[in-house]
Amino acid sequence: MIQSVRSLCLSVMLLAAVMLGMLVSRYALAESRNRVNSEAVIIDSKMTSKEAFAGLSTDCPEKIRRRQKLIEVKYYSSDKKIHQGQLVIDADLENDVKTVFSLAFKQRFPIHSVIPIAAKQFGLDDNLSMAADNTSAFNYRFSVGTTHLSKHAYGRAIDINPFQNPYIKGNTVLPKGAKYDPAAAGTLTKNHPIVRAFVRLGWTWGGSWISLKDYQHFQKPLKE
Repeated sequence: MIQSVRSLCLSVMLLAAVMLGMLVSRYALAESRNRVNSEAVIIDSKMTSKEAFAGLSTDCPEKIRRRQKLIEVKYYSSDKKIHQGQLVIDADLENDVKTVFSLAFKQRFPIHSVIPIAAKQFGLDDNLSMAADNTSAFNYRFSVGTTHLSKHAYGRAIDINPFQNPYIKGNTVLPKGAKYDPAAAGTLTKNHPIVRAFVRLGWTWGGSWISLKDYQHFQKPLKE
């Protein structure tokens, strides 16, 4: 009789342990799903290559056009959520750009949006893209206030968070209404890890220029 009671108690304890294990597993699975949902990727740009080059000037040489590549990048935006965007960049620079974006992602450096300049809301207009605090790269255009092609025209430059990192020359500030505040989130400074990473990869930062400051701008010349 005593042996039967002991066996029954042992069976009950084992059953309770199994049920507890199942409950713990279900809770862990639910928590995992909640984490995945909370980290769901928000798509800022999902353009096709055709769309990303729509409206491109006929003045753009085919040899430049052929070098461009549409790539996808992930980043934490100003809403502290994960976003996915796209850049058109010289294919030779894809690894550099992805390396820096990977660093930005790990550090949760906020990047407002990353959408090709050919998107309908910008229509290849750099001023509209900057005003929207949009990060972009390839854009067949002249440098500000000049008649020579920008490094953007070759897909060898990228502008990051233009509103936090404006172009400043004398009394000219672009985008209009922007203010450079080194302490603000999304702002680039001389010793910022993003700036240092680009420089290590052979890029030049516009924030280090003397005659003007272009804090948003990074460029890498094409090696002959």
